[in-house]
Amino acid sequence: QVQLVESGGGLVQAGGSLRLSCAASGLTFSNYAMGWFRQAPEKEREFVAVIRSGGDTYYSDSAKGRFTISRDNGKNTAYLQMNSLKPEDTAVYSCAADRRPWGVPTTTREYNYWGQGTQVTVSQ
Repeated sequence: QVQLVESGGGLVQAGGSLRLSCAASGLTFSNYAMGWFRQAPEKEREFVAVIRSGGDTYYSDSAKGRFTISRDNGKNTAYLQMNSLKPEDTAVYSCAADRRPWGVPTTTREYNYWGQGTQVTVSQ
């Protein structure tokens, strides 16, 4: 079965960096768009970034200029490099996979598979 497993979360001071990883199995990874979402306490899950199978990337306004999404198809892994972190970036970050070969999936309903999430906490 399909599994997406995130790692790399943790506690970091404001201004610091983290790199999240999303290891995928059970699917033809190179065919899928891979997205990152986050959910802060008492807030809805929100789109962060997506990388399409061809390598095109798209970011939310809050992520643009600070976060970089990438993928390594040989390792079946997607990454989210987060720099200049702010306390408002604190959330559970989840990766997701979308098997459609078209479009820019930025909503949760567009994705077929989800990981369990990893906590990112940014202190003042």
